[in-house]
Amino acid sequence: MSEKATTVVLVHGAFADASSWNEVVADLTARGINTLAPANELSGIARDGSRLAAQVREIDGPVVLVGHSYGGAVITAAANEADNVTGLVYIAAFAPDEGETLGGLNESFPATDFGTGLAPHNLPATDGSEETWLSIATDKFHQLFAADVPAAQADVMGRSQRPIAAAAFGEPAPAASWKRLPTHFLIATGDQAIHPDGEREMAKRAGGTTIEVDASHAVSVSQPKTVAAFIASAL
Repeated sequence: MSEKATTVVLVHGAFADASSWNEVVADLTARGINTLAPANELSGIARDGSRLAAQVREIDGPVVLVGHSYGGAVITAAANEADNVTGLVYIAAFAPDEGETLGGLNESFPATDFGTGLAPHNLPATDGSEETWLSIATDKFHQLFAADVPAAQADVMGRSQRPIAAAAFGEPAPAASWKRLPTHFLIATGDQAIHPDGEREMAKRAGGTTIEVDASHAVSVSQPKTVAAFIASAL
């Protein structure tokens, strides 16, 4: 009996949606790699990780999880709850250790201008109270998130972005699954959302296979073929 083929599951991060993987999905599918890109709720690492893990457990066969940005924290959590995950790929992404917060990690990296572009929104919570969600101001989205994406395309991305719960940045991460699974890191050297030095440090401590790409944080949109080739190499 032949072994089941590996499925790639692509997880978007904050200020984006699953469409940010469209060209990567097309490339991987053309290579014959079964690929999925589910929606990420962006509500918090534990909840988002558990929801992703539930979807991954439905897949018959091994899975490689790929996370962009905040999605890196989500795949790190999800792999703790899905035994069929065989590898992790971080695309300009967070790879937190247990107990770390994304806000704390950002503060430990050199400062960028990214925080100046965040716009808070007070939205109703399920219990009737209010909770704060964050988006990027549309007039700063191109510069801070997708500088190497054509301006018209970046404008559409900014207007259709998904906000993230502000509390997600203060939530302690669960056990670091990257300590027991093979890892691959793509570092975007022009990243304004996560400082490239921070991406390098997280990759170094994980001992992951690493490449560097001259790109903005939105590297999966600006250089989808490079991203897809890197993911394929991780299989």
